[in-house]
Amino acid sequence: MNEFQNYPKRSILISLTKPKLVKLEFNNQFGFHPLTNQPYSEQYYELLKTREKLPITATKENFLKLLEDNQVIILTGETGSGKTTQIPQFILEAGYSYGGRKKICCTQPRRVAALSVATRVSQEMDVELGNEVGYTIRFEDKSSQRTLVKYLTDGMLLREAMTDNNLSKYSVIIIDEAHERTISTDILFGLLKQLLSTTRKDDLKVIIMSATIEHKLFQEYFNNAPHLDVSGRVYPVDIFYLEEPEEDYIAGSIKTCIQIHLSEPKGDILLFLTGQDEIEDCCEKLNSRLSQYSPNERGNYKIIPLYAALPYSEQRKAFLPSPNDKIIKKKIKIKKDGKGGEGAEGEGAEEGEEIIETTLYGRKIIIATNIAETSLTIEGIVYVIDPGLSKQKVFNPKKRVESLLVSPISSASANQRKGRAGRTRRGKCFRLYTEKTFKKLEKQTTPELLRSNLGNVLLNMKKMGIKDLLHFDYLSPPSIELLIRALEVNHYLGGLDENGELTELGHQIAAFPLDPQLSKMLIMSKHYKCCDEILSIAAMLAVSNCFVRPKKNQNLADQAKARFEDPQSDHLTLLNVYKEYDRNKKNRNSWCRNNFINYRTMLQADNVRNQLFQILNRLNLYSLSDIDYAKNKTLLKLNFKKCLVEGFFMQIAHQLDNKNYSTVKDKQHVVIHPSSGLALFTEWILFNEFVLTDRNYIRTCTLIDGQWLVQIAPHYYNVTTFRKGRTRSAIELIFLKRSFFMKNLKNIQSLQNKKKNRFGSFEKKNEQFVFTEKPIKKKQKKKKNHRHRRSHHHHHKSNKNNNRDIHNVHKRKKLNDSTNDKQNNQVGINQANNETKFLNNNNNNSNSNMNNPNNMNMNMENTNTNMNMNNPNNMNNMNMNRNMNMNNRNRNMNMNMNNRNNNNNLIQNQNFNNNQIYDTNKIYNTNNNFNPMINSQNLRNENVNTNNPIQINLIIGKKKMN
Repeated sequence: MNEFQNYPKRSILISLTKPKLVKLEFNNQFGFHPLTNQPYSEQYYELLKTREKLPITATKENFLKLLEDNQVIILTGETGSGKTTQIPQFILEAGYSYGGRKKICCTQPRRVAALSVATRVSQEMDVELGNEVGYTIRFEDKSSQRTLVKYLTDGMLLREAMTDNNLSKYSVIIIDEAHERTISTDILFGLLKQLLSTTRKDDLKVIIMSATIEHKLFQEYFNNAPHLDVSGRVYPVDIFYLEEPEEDYIAGSIKTCIQIHLSEPKGDILLFLTGQDEIEDCCEKLNSRLSQYSPNERGNYKIIPLYAALPYSEQRKAFLPSPNDKIIKKKIKIKKDGKGGEGAEGEGAEEGEEIIETTLYGRKIIIATNIAETSLTIEGIVYVIDPGLSKQKVFNPKKRVESLLVSPISSASANQRKGRAGRTRRGKCFRLYTEKTFKKLEKQTTPELLRSNLGNVLLNMKKMGIKDLLHFDYLSPPSIELLIRALEVNHYLGGLDENGELTELGHQIAAFPLDPQLSKMLIMSKHYKCCDEILSIAAMLAVSNCFVRPKKNQNLADQAKARFEDPQSDHLTLLNVYKEYDRNKKNRNSWCRNNFINYRTMLQADNVRNQLFQILNRLNLYSLSDIDYAKNKTLLKLNFKKCLVEGFFMQIAHQLDNKNYSTVKDKQHVVIHPSSGLALFTEWILFNEFVLTDRNYIRTCTLIDGQWLVQIAPHYYNVTTFRKGRTRSAIELIFLKRSFFMKNLKNIQSLQNKKKNRFGSFEKKNEQFVFTEKPIKKKQKKKKNHRHRRSHHHHHKSNKNNNRDIHNVHKRKKLNDSTNDKQNNQVGINQANNETKFLNNNNNNSNSNMNNPNNMNMNMENTNTNMNMNNPNNMNNMNMNRNMNMNNRNRNMNMNMNNRNNNNNLIQNQNFNNNQIYDTNKIYNTNNNFNPMINSQNLRNENVNTNNPIQINLIIGKKKMN
């Protein structure tokens, strides 16, 4: 006991030899707690009686003997056997915390399990949660230096390995629910196996725990590690199948719930559904149906949702006692010989009545996702309803699409669900599918590593020091295509260099527990002066849908949502929701209820935002904006949208017609999700999520300017990597316009610096430079009387006559050159017109008048722009009156889109659907020396607060272009 008196200072203790085990005696004769030196509470002794009855208690000595003799143990046992709560306590009592110098950790695949189990163990150990027993989940850490037993999600242990590759603070690492095969669990398998054979081969113990009997795979992977099976406390379960498949499993589930509640003996009901929206909808419908029965028919009941996104206070309701039973007394008339009967009166009637008592059992009806399969043990469950479905994240590397799909469960999962009904007494399992369907189910669930986007995971592996990702010792190796796609995404984002090593940006991205796209967006928010806005958006995107749309009040819910909607951006809609929620600090709950917003989701988003702010601030990437966005909302939208593109430039769709779009590289035809609030449809759109149902939908969308794509990610929008089609042609046109401006930028700068200019001047208006053209005064030509000159100047020398002839020749030549310029100009304009018509398909009502070089703004803030290039006068108005003068003075202000010296090189006259298209290879090899991979990169560091003296509405960067 003295060994633990100073254990909070264990971080400074250094031992040159292997530390000794320091056993703890919790049930000592003195009745004092060995960690707190305080008497035990009454609750401790009550829980101790329950612990002693658990099946795992009988195997305690055998387990500790195996732990002493082996580095790795494979432990299997039914859910409810007590392994998750008791094994860490057995290890602590055996002394494996080494007097407080080391910790014992136990991973869980889900947050709710880590939190609830840590709470239970702290109660059993009679200590305060957060001290000797703690937990760590994403965006929440309730542990301290005093913590000896720590429950955490497998993903958080993986993140700890990024900063401590050897996981040196742990003496024993327990991987619980290993059969679920999450991405993080599979990566931890490989990491732990590597540590056990290298740096931690003498002082680390690993325990793999699973609720299934499929232990041979784990044994073989960990070099034939010993296996210990714990027999569970299981009662028989009767299984019922459907004779015919159920089309609407939600309706079938509700009907089954009602039948059980009204007719079956005492016992709680557990219904498995696929996700939050489905669960909330089912809770509402079930409550509506049961409320149609009278109180004396339905009895007492509680409908409790249970899913990962719920706050812990709501999740705890599933573990509370069931409602009280209700006893109904009824008087029934009976017939007796000689008296009574239906028409009896007075004494006869009294003798013909009998009081019968009927008990209406109080029940909990818990509607949960698959987190209730193995992660949580809920006492009192007797009836299980299993539709046989779950929601799984599936990534298609060829289409670059990751979607949540409702898929059939495995037979192993079906058996796990059935086992929930046999915990306290004989139970019943109602499978809403046929027995034939059950026999066709896969035996095991496909490991998440084989069906997910590995972008974030591989970045974390790189930070953990794992360099050879291809030959890493995976339990089930993912396909090479998945690995290459993940490396490719991180390389495009700038997280990996050409050698596959982490860049400085990559280290920053890996610091966030988010997808790399969201992390990159957060990091770039400082550059775009919108950190607070992007923090709010990232938090809202990291949680589930915040909008509630009850069936009875759909119109009211839609009207409430419309108050927050931005016609150009669903992301800005989410920002509006969070701002209003944050503004109503005193009555947030009622505000959410009145505006049909999910209060639980907003609480979670608020918590996530606070955690992201701490990370951003720690990396010195947070700054307050010096722009008053309240007065300049247009600039806010501009910077905000560009910051979105920084992270999501790979999730862009190009318009085909009206509401139909195509993803830029994979040519997936998609439509905007019905939940979107966009009121406009433009050529380019950014999306956050690809939803695959009966149609391909893109959800949470924002309208963007196509020029930002080649400006922010020229390496990704290299047109040579695109297949021929509308999207490629549109990107080529963007590059061509940028080439045109780059070629004339130097001349525009020289004009701007002149105080007096015969053609006009640049003036700063509304944070932008506007070129004002001076009216050209026509000179009055003097009448020339050649006869008079010849008659009065016979004395002129012949060499002057010769000079006059030469001057006339040059004058005619200039006139011819000017005419050629006008003709070339007209050819370029006509071909550009054909291209614009082809790309817009007469659908874009845009208006970008090109008769002013200042007006090439493709900003989506101007939604009614018209790329009016069809009128040749628009170009001639600014060029034709100036060509001769500008050529004479080498101004090169000719706005001709085709250099007359390489006119044939710029435009390739190919016929594509009777429209002219540009040949990219020829464009990039012209004499204007414009390389989109180099010159566009120079435009990356733009001044987003528009203080740069050279804007021309295109917002050119700080670097001067040569």
